[in-house]
Amino acid sequence: MKTYAEAGVDRELRNKAKKHLVDLKSTFSLSKHGNIIETPFNTLYPINNDIFHVKTSDGVGTKVLLAQLAEKHDTIGIDGIAMVVNDCIRCGAQPIALTDSIDIKKSEPEIIQEIQKGLNAGAHEADCPLVGGEIADIPEIMNALYHINCDCVGEIEKNKIITGEGIRPNDVIIGLPSSGAHSNGISLLRKVLFKKWGGKYDAFERLDNFDKELIYEALEPTRIYVKPFLKVFKEVDILGAVHITGDAYLKFRKLTNFGFEFDNFKPQPIFNLIRQCGVPTEEMFKTFNMGWGFAVIIRREDVENALQLFKDSEVIGRITNKGLIVNFDGKKIILED
Repeated sequence: MKTYAEAGVDRELRNKAKKHLVDLKSTFSLSKHGNIIETPFNTLYPINNDIFHVKTSDGVGTKVLLAQLAEKHDTIGIDGIAMVVNDCIRCGAQPIALTDSIDIKKSEPEIIQEIQKGLNAGAHEADCPLVGGEIADIPEIMNALYHINCDCVGEIEKNKIITGEGIRPNDVIIGLPSSGAHSNGISLLRKVLFKKWGGKYDAFERLDNFDKELIYEALEPTRIYVKPFLKVFKEVDILGAVHITGDAYLKFRKLTNFGFEFDNFKPQPIFNLIRQCGVPTEEMFKTFNMGWGFAVIIRREDVENALQLFKDSEVIGRITNKGLIVNFDGKKIILED
C-alpha cells in the first residue's frame, strides 16, 4: 500500500467526476439578489447589494473508523466543524452559522452525547453558533458506526472578498501549523499504519518520538484557523488562502496560473512514520498536509506584519512563474511542471 489510489481514493478518477459538477452553474441565474461571485475555492451569493454569503459542506471521512477503533467519540465533531469553517474563511468570509448531519447505525444516547461534545467544542473554537442538525438511523447502508457531515454559512462584504486575482510571482506563502494528519489522507494512513486494515502497528502501540498511543496521534482533531485568520485578514491584504486538505499541495494549483515553490516543512512524527511504511515522498505531498494545515499568500512587504499577527506561522514558499515544486529532505520534488 503506497498510494492514495491503492488505498481506495483515486484522485484522477475523482477529478474527472468533478468536471460533471459544472452543471450546477446553470442554477446561478436563480440567485434572487444579483450575480454570484466565483473564487478559486468558494462560490458566493449576494443577499443584498453589499453583503455576500458562502456555504461550505464537508464530512470527516474515514476518520470516524479511527474513533470507532479507539472507542473515543468526543473529538471527532471538532473535525467536522473544522473542515467547513476552514473552507469558509478561504474567501475571507466570517462563519455565522453551522449545522450538522449524523448518519448512524443506531442512535445510542452515549455516543450521540460524545459526538455532540466535539461539535460544541468546534463551534466555540470557530466562534460560530451551531444552529441545527439532523440524526438519521440508517443501519442498512452503514458500514461504519456513524458518519458526520457539517455545513457552514459565512458572510463578507463584497469589496473584501479574496479572489486570488492579485497574486503575482515573488509573493510569499505563509503557513500555519497543522495539528497532525487532520481529516485527510486517512484511508491511506489507516492502511499503512494499523494492523486492523493491513498495516504495521497495533492501534494502542506507543512509539518513540510520540507523546501518546498511535491511535490517539491519528485522532488528534483538525486545527481550526478561524480566529487567527480573521485577525490577520483585518490588518493585512491577503491575496489568496488555501486550506491544505484533500490533494494537499496539489490544491494550490486552483489559486492561480502562476507557479509555487515550497522550501520549509516541519512534519509531525506521524508523517515520518507513514513514509517509513513505504509511501513515496511525492505521494506524501499529494495526500497529506505535512505539517502546514492552512496557508495564505501575501505581498513581500507585508510579511513581517503578518508573521507578528500569526503567532506560530512561518514563510514556507513563494509564487513563481510556473510549476509546483517542493524542496524537502535535500531533494527537489516536481509535483507539476
